[in-house]
Amino acid sequence: MWLKAVILAAGEGVRLQPLTFTRPKHLLPVAGKPILQHLIENLKKAGINEVLIVVRYKAEMIKSFFGNGEKLGVKISYVEQGSEKGTGDAVRAAEPHVEEDFLLLYGDLLVEAEAVKAAVETHLREKPAATMTVVPVENPQHYGVVALQGNRVTRIVEKPKPEEAPTNLANAGIYVFSTAIFEKIRETKRSERGEIEITDSLSLMINEGKTVLAVTAPKESWIDIGRPWDLLEANEWMLKRLKPRLKGQIENGATVIGPVYVEENARIRAGAYVEGPAFIGAGSDVGPNCFIRPYTSLGRNVRIGNACEIKNSIIMDGTHVGHLSYVGDSVIGEKCNLGAGTVIANLRFDGKTVKMRVKGEVVDTGRRKLGVVFGDHVETGVNASFMPGVKIGNNCWIGANALIYRDVPPDTVLLLKQEFEERKLKS
Repeated sequence: MWLKAVILAAGEGVRLQPLTFTRPKHLLPVAGKPILQHLIENLKKAGINEVLIVVRYKAEMIKSFFGNGEKLGVKISYVEQGSEKGTGDAVRAAEPHVEEDFLLLYGDLLVEAEAVKAAVETHLREKPAATMTVVPVENPQHYGVVALQGNRVTRIVEKPKPEEAPTNLANAGIYVFSTAIFEKIRETKRSERGEIEITDSLSLMINEGKTVLAVTAPKESWIDIGRPWDLLEANEWMLKRLKPRLKGQIENGATVIGPVYVEENARIRAGAYVEGPAFIGAGSDVGPNCFIRPYTSLGRNVRIGNACEIKNSIIMDGTHVGHLSYVGDSVIGEKCNLGAGTVIANLRFDGKTVKMRVKGEVVDTGRRKLGVVFGDHVETGVNASFMPGVKIGNNCWIGANALIYRDVPPDTVLLLKQEFEERKLKS
């Protein structure tokens, strides 16, 4: 007996705006592929051949991209979550399509196949009411934290204060459930946010004395993606696992070292220096004398002009970076056009960690180096500069010589006003 996987991919991903204004978060690319594609490919490696994806926000984009799953070697079907919100409601939408125990995963995470296999095999062997994967973390206050007695879950505490966390074991968003979970979802009351939370349904099982087991996975086997800078972590996570391959054209005089994946019809011109791990997408063009530094992913048909430096960044399909530009520790959306000499700062003078505004609140990213997040179709004039932690909404124009130190909302034109003093030279 092997299980069907249910993947929750209905959420909008508000914390990942402006990137999610134009796509569901599950289609955001890391290491050249959408997050959800990486997840499904690893499920296949774990022996999962049938996947049900719960969709809602921009559902047609997900359906169009994955289709019936044939290109990934799995069978994919879809169900739409209704107007109700919450992970519990999303799981309930899958009920008519599930007849036996099933694997459940959040769609905004990456996990190695071995961690999935460990959870499934434990569940099939021990036959508990539910099994969940937990991972040790350094900051349990940001997660649902699981208390254990042996390997049995005794309670789940959502985002506790650091001094109140019962353990450092975080809920990884990977479960194996019996169909009894659906009855518990119907019994679950709405949270303060007005949502049915699957962890509350799981807590009902625990409080009734049902056996819920935890399987501990290594921290390095899992990563979740909830905020823009998490994409950089996920990109690094995947690039470390990417097998190098050079399919494109490497001109004489170009240097490629370390694990680098260059897709078909990509071109690395003479004088360029590409240091892996890195990914260069199909049809992309890296200009002369560029420096592509580790943990950089260039999407399809990206153009990098002469003498640019790109470091630890994701640059999405169709974007052009003009000559003499610097992009560091940043996420740049699709079809952007960065004018010549665009510079993105990624380090504070005081050496403190960079902060970024997320859902209206200023959040400490915990990163000493972090550049910018651009939505799609952003254009910058020559010599535009951006301070660390800035977000630029989609469809923005940033004028020449502007210094941007705050977020810019979508559909904005921002121009620098100058005053000139004109005098005649004395003869």
